[in-house]
Parts: sequence; C-alpha cells; structure tokens
Amino acid sequence: MECDWEFEIAPDAPVIDAAWSEYINLRAHPELASHLSEAKALPALTVALTLLNAPDSPVWTAKCDVWVPESFDRDELDASPGQGIEALACYIDLLPATGAWLTMDAVAEWCRNLCVKLRTAALRQCRADLVVRRAFFTADQTGLGITAYLTACGLTVLDAQESLSTAVNVFASAVRNA
Repeated sequence: MECDWEFEIAPDAPVIDAAWSEYINLRAHPELASHLSEAKALPALTVALTLLNAPDSPVWTAKCDVWVPESFDRDELDASPGQGIEALACYIDLLPATGAWLTMDAVAEWCRNLCVKLRTAALRQCRADLVVRRAFFTADQTGLGITAYLTACGLTVLDAQESLSTAVNVFASAVRNA
C-alpha cells in the first residue's frame, strides 16, 4: 500500500474537532458504528471503527466520511494500466488514547512507523495519506491528531469499494499494532 504523511498545522489549516455536537463516542458504544451513514456506504468501516475505538486501541476516532473523489492520480494509487477507472475515498480522524502525541516529534515518529507498516502490505490500487492536525478533544483540551485519508480505485465502482474496504481493514490493523 502506498503511504505518506505530512503536517498541516498552520493557524488557518483545518482542525480535528471531537467536541462537535454530533460526536458519537464509539469507544463507549461500539455497537453504534454500524448505524453511521458512512459505515452504510462502506461496510468495512464498521469493523475498522470498532477496532480503532476498542479499549486497548492506541487511538479513538472523532469523525469519518466516504466519498467519490472528483479526480485521482492512478500512479499514486499504484494502479495497473486500465485498472484505475473508478475511485472511492474515506477519511478517519484519529486522536491518541493516551498522551502519546504530545509533541510534533512524537506524532511524526508514529506516522513514520505506521507508513513503514502500511508500505509492507501487498496492496495495489490504494494509498493512505496521514495529515497531522491541531485537534480539539473537548472545548478546553487541545492537542495533535491525525486525519487519515484512504483512497482506492478499480475498474468499476464495486472494485474500488472492495479495494478501499481491504485498505481500511489493513489500516485499522496496522494502527492497532502501532
């Protein structure tokens, strides 16, 4: 699987907001993962979100989404010629379950290690991009979080969905073992 990471923490950059009014605590209520509209669009998210929010997970999630990208680079997804016709993407906002990402060096090291693990996965037609962002855990508690963008392509929409489902599962397992 292709993978890369970057910082995006400028004052005007997007932030991760776990203090939003519609936040659903999947750590406390994992059974609600299957009720999310995003999990209905990509059923593999149900398992991934349950794993990522498990009590022994190093992270918890704040938000996620699934969409059809307007454009994508087949080469960045390591797609064979003719295989990158349709694409599907998702993002998952990750926040540390412990104080593991207190410094930029710590979150950078975590991202580097996760990218190494993901690059060893023999998956084509998909990639993960990790974006380190400022995060609001509660109204008065801030820190660093990661928005993980996962994109996959295939010959058909169903092929892209299957590739993205595999990528999401590999991603969740790699995060759990990070």
